[in-house]
Amino acid sequence: MTGDDFETTERLSEQQLNETIEELCRSKADEFRMLGYDRVTGADVWNCVSDKYAKTGQPQLHQVVNDILSLKITTLMNWMTMSIYRKDARFEL
Repeated sequence: MTGDDFETTERLSEQQLNETIEELCRSKADEFRMLGYDRVTGADVWNCVSDKYAKTGQPQLHQVVNDILSLKITTLMNWMTMSIYRKDARFEL
């Protein structure tokens, strides 16, 4: 097999990419729910993963997929805690 065998001539539309990413986030949330974190949603996963993209810009698709699939529950819980503190701080201003 050559490297060309793995290339695809078909590009995903933005809608297809979004649907794929949403499905990955839902899948990761399902994994966390199986571990006992019943209130984790796909949106929580995406918000956590995409938070760092606000600073660095949108990475390539393979990096987004890796960030979602390799997300650890401790990272998500830390992010959720910090986001609550940030929201509280905004209301105090």
